[in-house]
Amino acid sequence: MTDKHQTAGHLAAIGTIFIWGTTYVSTKVLLGSFTPIEILFSRFLIGYIALLLIYPHQLKTKNFKEELLFMCAGLCGVTLYFLFENIALTYTLASNVGIIISIAPLLTAVLAHFLLHGERLQPRFFIGFTIAITGIILIGFNGSFILKLNPLGDLLATLAAVIWAVYCVLMRKISVLNYNTIACTRRAFFYGLIFMVPTLFFFKFQLDFTRFHDIGNLLNILFLGLGASALCFVSWNWAVGVLGVVKTSFYIYAVPVITIVSAAIILHEELTPIAYGGALLTLGGLFISERKAPLITEQEEIVLEIQNTDDTNL
Repeated sequence: MTDKHQTAGHLAAIGTIFIWGTTYVSTKVLLGSFTPIEILFSRFLIGYIALLLIYPHQLKTKNFKEELLFMCAGLCGVTLYFLFENIALTYTLASNVGIIISIAPLLTAVLAHFLLHGERLQPRFFIGFTIAITGIILIGFNGSFILKLNPLGDLLATLAAVIWAVYCVLMRKISVLNYNTIACTRRAFFYGLIFMVPTLFFFKFQLDFTRFHDIGNLLNILFLGLGASALCFVSWNWAVGVLGVVKTSFYIYAVPVITIVSAAIILHEELTPIAYGGALLTLGGLFISERKAPLITEQEEIVLEIQNTDDTNL
């Protein structure tokens, strides 16, 4: 992978996270007129249609095992993750959900370490994680000092983080199949919508398009469907294929920083000085974790692998 591809991968991840960091605010606004499942189904239906128009070619998988990867990715990354996240937003602050979701990189890195080849945990990951998580805890104090956190909302947000980690690992496995990224994302959206249909009968869902007469509702759902879903899932999945799941997922640590700023500007959620300090620590941890490792590290790793192979043969 060339340096140009690496740079493009980092830019794609940064752009994606910047948009995703504001989605909590858009969702919070829409919750005034829509239920969580209505927002979820609408945004991914819009996203699926957009991707179909952009890339109308059919994706043909080689076997059921490959198709099963797309099914699981749709179930985890679309249906379960966003259902838990949207419901969590009805119980707690938008900024709090963004903070809790930020444990996803750690969970993703652990899963990738054991389930994916070439995704080893490096020392700088733990250094960056320690600094970033300290910042995230400080940001969390912003919400807990102003309004008490709701245990149910926290639990749902935590489950969403676990599910997102599984989704990232699945998309890494899908990326090595060398299919078109837009087609892969659209297939995951398709299964996500299919798995979502049964939930429409258990949660409040109605086809009332008059609510989109409100320009605020219309703009926010289009932002979630076209920007945060269609565009961002494609760019994120591509970044995972280029950078790997661990490097890409670390950018999630920037989500609470973007979220608290956007929540303060749009929703007028109060910020404290300790939250600003936490934001700086979080970004510092992200910078350390994403620093390019010296070239000698890769060479040493190859030598170690050869030595380990020789030791095994002995």
